Amino acid sequence: MLVQLERPVVVLDLETTGTNPRFDRVVEIAALKIGPDGRRESLQFRVNPERPIPPEASAVHGITDSDVAQAPRFREIAAQVLRFLEDCDLAGFGIVRFDVPLLGQEFQRAGVEFSTRERRLIDAQRIFHLREPRTLAAALRFYCGKAHEDAHSAAADAEAAWEVLEAQCGRYPDLPRTIVELDRICNPRDPDALDEEGKLRWRDDEAIVAFGQKSGMTLRELAAKEPGYLRWMLNKDFSPEVKDIISNAIEGKFPER
Repeated sequence: MLVQLERPVVVLDLETTGTNPRFDRVVEIAALKIGPDGRRESLQFRVNPERPIPPEASAVHGITDSDVAQAPRFREIAAQVLRFLEDCDLAGFGIVRFDVPLLGQEFQRAGVEFSTRERRLIDAQRIFHLREPRTLAAALRFYCGKAHEDAHSAAADAEAAWEVLEAQCGRYPDLPRTIVELDRICNPRDPDALDEEGKLRWRDDEAIVAFGQKSGMTLRELAAKEPGYLRWMLNKDFSPEVKDIISNAIEGKFPER
């Protein structure tokens, strides 16, 4: 084993309902524990996220609502997962920005204390990006075989970016050519999101809050029963788009799908 371990490390991977670690839920968790002596132990669960899995998420990991309908909820396995992680460092690909924060949110919702304060986090994605630069100059060299002579000049950067895009279309036969199709790849949109950040979402034909303690409540319910929560949202750091929808809800005007 090339990596030298002082104590066991658990390599984590989560499949989820989406890409927002604050909002989305786990639908599958896999954890591989590797000891300093090389001994291995694994844990894996399908998880009922207690909300519909968006089609675009199912298209990525292949897990549908029916696959997890009878699976345990995270709160039902939280204690077992925590025991598996006890006294272990954590590793994975992209775990610092995604898996660990999302897992922390799941533990918090389950009422289980989880901390990374005493754990080391090893992220193979960070190492990849450090060792294999993902700059425009690196892309121009990789795709076009040329140096970016005037890097960080706006005009030169714009020209280089277009050259890279053209070269990518030439290199990958299965890459779409139209702007509409390229947009779907580069800027995927959640069809159930009312706003760009996904703070508000559609559930059937009703707008719901999609974060925090009121997650799942409709704007109609909040306007009728807890208008103070909507006024609280107006004073917090939400986007103008969200605040416009909330202001209208306070006045009894709700979005229509």
